[in-house]
Amino acid sequence: MNVSAWSIRNPVPAVLLFALLSFLGIKGFQALGIQNFPDIELPTIIVNASLEGADPEQLESEVARKIENQLATINGVKHLRTTLTDSSASIAAEFDIDKDTEIALNEVRNAIDTIRANLPSQMNDPVVSKVTTSGSPLVTFTVAAPNMDEEALSWFVDNEITRELMAVKGVGKVSRVGGVNREVRIDLNPALMAGLGVTAADISNRLGQMQQDAPGGRGDVGGGIQSVRTLGRVGTAAELGAIEIPLSNGRHVRLDQLATIRDTVAERSTHALLDGKSVVGFQVTRVRGASEIDVVEGVRAAVAQLSSAYPQVQMGKLTTPLSAFKPITPAQCTYCTKVPP
Repeated sequence: MNVSAWSIRNPVPAVLLFALLSFLGIKGFQALGIQNFPDIELPTIIVNASLEGADPEQLESEVARKIENQLATINGVKHLRTTLTDSSASIAAEFDIDKDTEIALNEVRNAIDTIRANLPSQMNDPVVSKVTTSGSPLVTFTVAAPNMDEEALSWFVDNEITRELMAVKGVGKVSRVGGVNREVRIDLNPALMAGLGVTAADISNRLGQMQQDAPGGRGDVGGGIQSVRTLGRVGTAAELGAIEIPLSNGRHVRLDQLATIRDTVAERSTHALLDGKSVVGFQVTRVRGASEIDVVEGVRAAVAQLSSAYPQVQMGKLTTPLSAFKPITPAQCTYCTKVPP
């Protein structure tokens, strides 16, 4: 069949078919997701291990070297790079380019599980993750409120804003930049503890026993079934100070008699500055395969709803160039980060 000759003799069906295909092509092009870079999964696996209070030398001998020796036995490993800082170690395992990323991820996890018993018991479980191009933040917002301090703003970002933005389609993570974390600090009195024969380990064990809720089964109450629980958690620093610490002679002493308890904020590890002023902000990261334009538009709509619901909180998209950011002195924090534009 000669398609060209048939189209010339019957121009109407040919024109309609061409118009239909053109319309479908335009609609399909408009439905395509827009991204700055395509989603690429490089065969690189990151192992993050943390040991509180350990220096880089200890991490190298007790953690990093053991993990490296085990990862070197995996087939297809090309390079191993380790970065050591205080209390944390990051090992990057780069595989051959033809290595499937999921297979490499599972092999690294199995290797870590094999040597977990040889790692320090007080160390947190290592976190194994893969490197993708969708992990960089798309947009950054700053948050300010005249009637809130830095702690209240930080909680507002972690609780209200994060919960609202995670419901937006395509949003993978909302991370706070700057701000502080709440911390209940217990400053022990060593002289008084030595006189009473109490050690810091005794207090730590007692707090671990008290700060947990335990299930207690069920009970029949008035013809119905009621669950029973043992409530041991405390909500305030005053309740924490009322916990009794047993002594060796059978007596008890309150925790606030052995220590000073303060409901305060944790030691600052990051500090975000905008035009030389401390700010609290948040960054939004998309999931793999989501359109960057759609995600940003959805985030802007959600932020607009939050601004209407909380008129006292000012939220604005960050458009300041990088040159406007000023680093703080090393004496102000241990690890300092800047809010990217």
